[in-house]
Amino acid sequence: MAAGNVNPFNLSDSEDEADQRAEDGVHIEKSPSVGTQGPSSNNPFSPQADAEPPALLVSSTRTSPSVEGISVSVAAAAMTVALAETRVSVDVIAAQLIRDHYILTALEFHTELLESGRELPRLRDYFSNPGNFERQTGTPPACKEQGLGPGGPLNRAGSISTLDSLDFARYSDDGNRESDERVAVLEFELRKAKETIQALRTNLTQAAESDTQERNKNYSSHPETQEPIRPLEKRALNFLVNEYLLKNEYKLSAITFSDENDDQDFELWDDVGLNIPKPPDLLQIYRNCGSALPSPRNTVDVAVGVESGELTGNYITQKSDLLQQQQTEVVEELEYQISLLNEEKQSLADYIKKLQSEIQSLRRTVSPPPHDQGSQPNPPSSSNPPQPLLDNGQYLDIRGASEPDKPPLRAPPTQTISNPTHTSSQPHAKLKSRGTVVFDQPNRKLSPAFQQALLSFCKMSADSRLGAEVSRIADNEESVMLMLGRCLPHIVPNVLLAKREELIPLILCTACLHPEPKERDQLLHILFNLIKRPDDEQRQMILTGCVAFARHVGPTRVEAELLPQCWEQINHKYPERRLLVAEACGALAPYLPKEIRSSLVLSMLQQMLAEDKADMVREAVVKSLAIIMGYIDDPDKYSQGFELMLLSLGDPSERVVSAIHQVFIPAFAAWTTELGNLQTTLIPSLLARIEKLLKQGEHGLDEHKLHMFLSALQSLIPPLFSVVIQNAPFTHRVNLQGDIPPIEVTRFPRPASPLQDIATIVGSRETLSALLILYDYQLEHEGTTGWDSLLWVVNQLLPQLIDIVGRINVASTTCVHEFSRFFWRLCRTFGKIFTNTKVKPQFQEILRLSEENVDALTGNGILTKATVPIYATGVLTCYNQDEDRKLLVGFLEDVMTTLSLSHAPLDSLKASFVELGANPVYHELLLTVLWYGVVHTSALVRCTAARMFELILRGMSEALIDRRVAPALITLCSGPEFSVRISTIPAFGTIMETVTQKELLERVKMQLASFLEDPQYQDQHSLHMEIIRTFGRVGPNAEPRFRDEFVLPHLHKLALGNNVQATESKRIDIATQLFEAYSALSCCFISEELMVNHFLPGLRCLRTDMEQLSPEHEVILSSMIKEGEMKVENRGIGQAEGSVSIAASLVGEDAKTKFLSKMGQLTTSGAMLANVFQRKK
Repeated sequence: MAAGNVNPFNLSDSEDEADQRAEDGVHIEKSPSVGTQGPSSNNPFSPQADAEPPALLVSSTRTSPSVEGISVSVAAAAMTVALAETRVSVDVIAAQLIRDHYILTALEFHTELLESGRELPRLRDYFSNPGNFERQTGTPPACKEQGLGPGGPLNRAGSISTLDSLDFARYSDDGNRESDERVAVLEFELRKAKETIQALRTNLTQAAESDTQERNKNYSSHPETQEPIRPLEKRALNFLVNEYLLKNEYKLSAITFSDENDDQDFELWDDVGLNIPKPPDLLQIYRNCGSALPSPRNTVDVAVGVESGELTGNYITQKSDLLQQQQTEVVEELEYQISLLNEEKQSLADYIKKLQSEIQSLRRTVSPPPHDQGSQPNPPSSSNPPQPLLDNGQYLDIRGASEPDKPPLRAPPTQTISNPTHTSSQPHAKLKSRGTVVFDQPNRKLSPAFQQALLSFCKMSADSRLGAEVSRIADNEESVMLMLGRCLPHIVPNVLLAKREELIPLILCTACLHPEPKERDQLLHILFNLIKRPDDEQRQMILTGCVAFARHVGPTRVEAELLPQCWEQINHKYPERRLLVAEACGALAPYLPKEIRSSLVLSMLQQMLAEDKADMVREAVVKSLAIIMGYIDDPDKYSQGFELMLLSLGDPSERVVSAIHQVFIPAFAAWTTELGNLQTTLIPSLLARIEKLLKQGEHGLDEHKLHMFLSALQSLIPPLFSVVIQNAPFTHRVNLQGDIPPIEVTRFPRPASPLQDIATIVGSRETLSALLILYDYQLEHEGTTGWDSLLWVVNQLLPQLIDIVGRINVASTTCVHEFSRFFWRLCRTFGKIFTNTKVKPQFQEILRLSEENVDALTGNGILTKATVPIYATGVLTCYNQDEDRKLLVGFLEDVMTTLSLSHAPLDSLKASFVELGANPVYHELLLTVLWYGVVHTSALVRCTAARMFELILRGMSEALIDRRVAPALITLCSGPEFSVRISTIPAFGTIMETVTQKELLERVKMQLASFLEDPQYQDQHSLHMEIIRTFGRVGPNAEPRFRDEFVLPHLHKLALGNNVQATESKRIDIATQLFEAYSALSCCFISEELMVNHFLPGLRCLRTDMEQLSPEHEVILSSMIKEGEMKVENRGIGQAEGSVSIAASLVGEDAKTKFLSKMGQLTTSGAMLANVFQRKK
């Protein structure tokens, strides 16, 4: 075959080497007549066409051979003649090229124009439209004249890229430079072709499976029948014929054959559509036509020698009613045969051991030759004639003991296994006497379940055929030959189609058994450079091989041979290669010397974590670091691990942060637990950083860092609880015998990963269940005396956390939510008894909700802090029984009463309602609390309840609002206090903004109208302020009819009434609120009628107030009025349609954002504000 002399191990993906080979190929392919130009020909493969310079073929970029040399030569000749006669414009040339379908020439022309800075619109528009490159069914005239095949000028010949003489056609005329336009065209064509191929393959595969079964049945009954060829058979034979033509240098025939089958891609076997491996080539089929070559898919290694005649009857032709009985008899017969074979296997194994012992005794009696002291003695070859190589089944299998071993191949029963002492004559026989490999075991106490879960993050695959082959490393030279025999049939047909992972077993076995260090290093270099950008499956296969190699050769060779390969790739330009290095460091960690594991490998991963820019690489680094933490036993590395944890927590990538919580922190916590540092060092260090952050953030807290430290503490809750229960006084009473009740599904929060599952940490669910029973009993009946680990949580951790909670800003919803979630997970993990007896009493002691402190703020300043919402949402919501809900309702009622009667700020109560209101489960509970406030005797409490309604309405169902919220608000409005009525206005506005039910909206509208039209409210300045503020907030999002019929007319009336307001302070307050409301409503659609009747008159009234009170506002109002009048005029002549946005007319795109940003600049002078609107003048 053509490529038979190619060394499969001399591979490299270096771009420089590829470029050099491409240049060499160009020089080789040039013919002696390259300098002459023959006459033109319509046949692109005529001798005249072949004599064209290779540079003309370069621009074809692997398109159809029918346009490969023609388009460039014809276009160049035409352009030369045209320039000689008269100068033609470039646009005319471009139009001619596109019209005649010289697409690639036009693309080259477009590239040259771009590089010279003269972009042509015609070419730009043509190549930016993907529709111009869809496959065509007709044949353009230009193609017909040149004899081009159907499918248009962009159709491809599938085999053209395999011709040695045309391999350089992938490069352009000017070297390796490829323009973005050409890449876009080719990528689009490739994507469309792949989609078509995938759809066809799916249909063909289904058809092949059903048709093959039917055809086999028909052929078995009528072997003489010759059916017509099927489409799938035709495609498979076409592929083999084309492959034969190419291998034997019939290139023109291959091209013609490819053109005649233009619906098939001859470069890809998968295009055939069959879900089977590619069969051997035609030569192999011809040579084996008489030996019934079996399909690789149907070949398995078995240890059964049953002949078909030994089966009880030919069950294929029996009647259906006897089929079940015959199958049972066959199974029994096979089982009996298997038992006989197992007995024979055992006897042969004993005999082999006996022979080996005799061999060793004979070797000890013979002195070694003086010229080779290290070699084994050679018995006379005549006494041990050569025997055929046998597979003795001695393999190192990394699939684990849980998988059943496949029965090894055995020799026929009549064959005698000879004494293999003749192998000592081979130069590498010393490899056969290799002793048992011993790895450094860390001085650790991880549970087997935790260690297994930790190692599960090493992505390896031994399930597939190739994975099983990779994991089985041969133990001697004979087995190497057998492995080559198994692997080569898969390598030969696939290595040319980028299936290089088939080479991995061969490379690994050779690297393991080769005696020369230089050759082994070269083979491992090939392994890591085998694929330029390996995908997930390919990386897993390489990692599986690396682990098998490490298990086979031991820690010394892993350090000396594999680690240097990783170090070379650490700064590779492709992220997939760096990802392979990061994953390999973790996978190889258990098989390295412990000194290297905690020094060199740790430093490599630390460098990649700090410097690598790819998120997926840093994610893999974090997981590998976690595995290192699971095997490290050097206490001096604790500080380095802590710094790595902080560095990873601050990573900007979410996937890296997720990996640190799921993998690294559990592994690091397991190590610190063994060191005894979890409660004494790790958790206190994080708490100290949070306290330092709070001290530094008095004028602005860094919420991102707070979230970072608090999330790390949250991930440490499962390890902390496991320490508490494993160091309890009752651990010696754990009894795993008998019936152990299962753990409730809701007992613990859902773990983020298996490593955070407490059952995995302690060893098993049975152990955890037994510990939990004793834990609850100890807390409820025996107390915590002598329980140091739990006393630390109660006496040190909880008080420090509660103190930190009291110092965070209650207005920061993010901080409140983070701490609430932390306390919720803490209480759920430690259990209900612990929460009721240890956590709640400490909060209640600090909050001190008692009647004698209602009227005094002394000692109750804590009620205004974040302690209230975090206790309510993080502790009281952990359990949802009736008594728990009653306790939460009572606490919120007491807080609302206490804060209202003492005139304290309501921020803590608002934060509680916002956090609880985000979960619809608590809507009914919150309405119960508010109803308590609605019917309270104190007007202060009723005002507070009215204001709380606004916070929980968003997200609440309309039915609940109609049934409970609206009646409560109307009840509050019926009271005698004006302050209570005013407090209901924001809630009414929120209903108008969120509800669509017409009846409910009419009721709210009537209530708001009574506020505005009832004479008793005419002099209520605070009521008017609240209504205007509410209109400005909900107007842009409210129902348009409500805005047009209610909001704008009443704003006009309020602006008009404010002109005659005698009190200047009240006048400026109302004018300021009106300005804010009109600014917000200016971004809404306003009809021409409303613009003329209400919006513009209201603005003019407001301008009248601002002329006297605030000239800065008056400048903006004048511009708004002017632009509004222009819009009205433009609508009259039909020049403006759609939405009218005053802000959009002022500043163009992004109108609302830019306009409102100008509103925030009102502290500047009026002259500067006037310049804002000069752009449109």
